[in-house]
Amino acid sequence: MSRKIILYDTTLRDGTQAEDVNFTVKDKVRIAEVLVDFGIDYIEGGWPGSNPRDIEFFEEIKKSKVNQKHIAAFGSTRRAKRKCSNDENIQALLKSEAPNVTIFGKTWDLHVTEALKISLENNLEIINDSISYLKSKVDTVFYDAEHFFDGYKANPEYAIKTLMAAKEAKADCLVLCDTNGGTMPDEIVDIINVVKKELGDYPLGIHCHNDSECAVANSVLAVKNGIVHVQGTINGYGERCGNANLCSVIPNLQLKYGFECVSPEKLKRLWSVSRLINELGNLKHNIHQPYVGRSAFAHKGGVHVSAILKNARTYEHIEPELVGNRQRVLVSDLSGKSNLIYKAKDFGLDIDSNDPQLNVLLEKLKDLENKGFQFEGAEASFELLVRRHMGNLTKFFDLLSFRVIDEKRSALEPPFAEATVMLRVGGEIEHTAAIGNGPVNALDQALRKALEKFYPNLKNMNLVDFKVRILTGKDGTKAVTRVLIESKDDTDVWGTVGVAHNIIDASYQALVDSIEYKLFKDAYK
Repeated sequence: MSRKIILYDTTLRDGTQAEDVNFTVKDKVRIAEVLVDFGIDYIEGGWPGSNPRDIEFFEEIKKSKVNQKHIAAFGSTRRAKRKCSNDENIQALLKSEAPNVTIFGKTWDLHVTEALKISLENNLEIINDSISYLKSKVDTVFYDAEHFFDGYKANPEYAIKTLMAAKEAKADCLVLCDTNGGTMPDEIVDIINVVKKELGDYPLGIHCHNDSECAVANSVLAVKNGIVHVQGTINGYGERCGNANLCSVIPNLQLKYGFECVSPEKLKRLWSVSRLINELGNLKHNIHQPYVGRSAFAHKGGVHVSAILKNARTYEHIEPELVGNRQRVLVSDLSGKSNLIYKAKDFGLDIDSNDPQLNVLLEKLKDLENKGFQFEGAEASFELLVRRHMGNLTKFFDLLSFRVIDEKRSALEPPFAEATVMLRVGGEIEHTAAIGNGPVNALDQALRKALEKFYPNLKNMNLVDFKVRILTGKDGTKAVTRVLIESKDDTDVWGTVGVAHNIIDASYQALVDSIEYKLFKDAYK
């Protein structure tokens, strides 16, 4: 039978120390609910002695649907000149009413003598006393041995003594921390094996930072060598370069080595958990992230695509569905017929590999990409291109003309933007104008104003992202410009692209594709 691994998530504490990561109390409660439902054993909610937001979290989480047995509060050992009974940090942990407490203490003699300015023996007393006191008050006490691996390399005898002090105080698990994130995998294994010899079968945990890009590997190797408790964060958030990424640690342990982390059904939620937490933090999803990234099972080269159409195992190390992801095929100037056939099937089109139009479409695609079009982030534009080429796309409107004026009337006033468009819808011509916050917004407003009369469903479509890239920098303001637009409605998100020397024309192309895709999918999908 596979060994059960205790999963301890510190996204809400260690993860929020990352640059650009910030969650409201409401976000933190929602994340805790999601993670418990996913199968995480312990959720570290924060440090209640350090800031008002974490204090509020522990109040709010008690009102949520989360079983409190999963909640842990984080803090430090008592101060050198205080007793536990009057130490503010220790008492704040108890006041949180979390049934599980994690405290960190000093392992590295450098920190003891230089940072705390106390004796090595006094530090051992502080560790033992803090854990003993908390064990008499709460259900579970985890001890984070801060800087353990650096401390061991500097003074192995003393580092082991700090663990012994925590063991004698009956900490429920001794967590070995690679706080600076610089320990190599072979060192992790060697040191853990020494610790096991010294402490016997005492429960050990691992907490790795990613400063040398080894946090996931170190966590997995630690478990392979007897560690039973793994700490990390969703998406690898954390101070500096981040913490061990549980979105990689969990499937590596479960799918590659057979350890029990979460149920197979819950593992299928990994992709959605990763995305949701990014959304709550208003963070861009890393498309190249293993297992849960949008590109994790994306195939671009024609040889690769031809192979996966025969057998997906040829270029995929697991079935994407095991972690809730899916296989994708990209289209670019590297594409072959297999890419186009695969994508056409995605669109519900059955294209024969011997159809001569397939070669024409492939050449058209390569020509467009050579001019600067990029369809990897603009699959809606690509679907429209295929359907236009195959002659099965309804023409919803025709452009007769558009004009954009951007006028600055005085040095102290912002520019004034106005767009005029003339369209034909069926047999009716619509001529209208609109003002906007800049020329692109004005053009968008004018298009919508002209079309919503005929297609009122455009009212629930919004532009959510607008990216401009200069493709030929040496040409300065004459450069070719690529515009990528992301749009969404109540059910879908889609990307479109436009390329031109004129940024307004490039924007128009992407805007029109976005509108046409919305009209097409509402009418036929």
